[in-house]
Amino acid sequence: MRRLLYMNETITLKNRQKKILNLLAQQPNLSSTQLNNQLSILYSVSKATLARDLQILTNQKLISKTGKGPSTTYKPINKHPLLPSIDLDQYFAIESDNRLQANSSFNPQVFKHLNNLLLQSEKTHLKKIHQSFSKATSKHSSAYLKRELERYVIDLSWKSSHIEGNTYTLLETETLLKQNLEASGHTREEAIMILNHKTTFENIFKHKADFKRLTMSAVIKLHSLLTQNLKVTPGIRTRPVRITGTPYKPLSLQPQIQKNLERIIKLINQTKHPIEKVIISNSLVAYLQPFMDGNKRTSRMLGNAILLAHDHFPLSFRNIDENEYKQALVLFYETNNLHHLKRLILEQYQFALSEYFI
Repeated sequence: MRRLLYMNETITLKNRQKKILNLLAQQPNLSSTQLNNQLSILYSVSKATLARDLQILTNQKLISKTGKGPSTTYKPINKHPLLPSIDLDQYFAIESDNRLQANSSFNPQVFKHLNNLLLQSEKTHLKKIHQSFSKATSKHSSAYLKRELERYVIDLSWKSSHIEGNTYTLLETETLLKQNLEASGHTREEAIMILNHKTTFENIFKHKADFKRLTMSAVIKLHSLLTQNLKVTPGIRTRPVRITGTPYKPLSLQPQIQKNLERIIKLINQTKHPIEKVIISNSLVAYLQPFMDGNKRTSRMLGNAILLAHDHFPLSFRNIDENEYKQALVLFYETNNLHHLKRLILEQYQFALSEYFI
């Protein structure tokens, strides 16, 4: 059973109750009869059981009800329009062409909701667990720091490349990055992708201050470093791109793409909390797809550049569930829902704090 973050606490819910929340997140203001009809596809639910579930969810302040008697309807209580919980398994049980609620085009209205993505309790918790990256690295010997940076870069380069379909193992990645020896049975392009991650991170690490306030040139250079020697056209794309497994089609006209990338950069610069900046960069750069290829890689490395610029630990994504991460992104493409992508980023940040430079 997944642990779902609601409001100010983590609550363990039964699958049936998660299904109720999922239905209401996608279609608010359903009556108990309507909920029962939809739930009956998966569960045999009595009216009494459904009534108890609705009361539990109401008591936990996850849903609210309006009206009386047969006209009573229920809707989720959401502090933020982009953060209601939607169950990934249930959402993706429906084939992409049949997901009626899925948006097929870029929604510029999403920008007005990309603020206050962290609850005050989450900010308090992040402040409590925050460790200064510069202090953490300065207290170690140069030999230890070199080894730990090397270990981190191996993890990051392997996992970020693996998310993109790279078939190098973690040990093969270590050999490639330490000894510059390519593994047999893999393409040259796979080795280049991994090596590019190392080069890009080294550049970020050397020029952390450049990402304190983002510029278009810094983002484009980051993408260029990640995709060099991979036959990827540099700069803002001039042709349409498509994404596997979703009806969503990113913008196709270069002036629109450039305008919205500028808008993303401005929004990130206006956002104060580093983790919120990372959530925005990871979601919107992938959503806009401003480049012909390497967009998700760029979004992840840009988030790390932002974290380092603000003296936070960068993310390696080493233990992230790749399928869950891809589903969280597609969910954002189709519904602009950020619940799971935010959760995964927070989990990876806490993993980084417990795994590296300790």
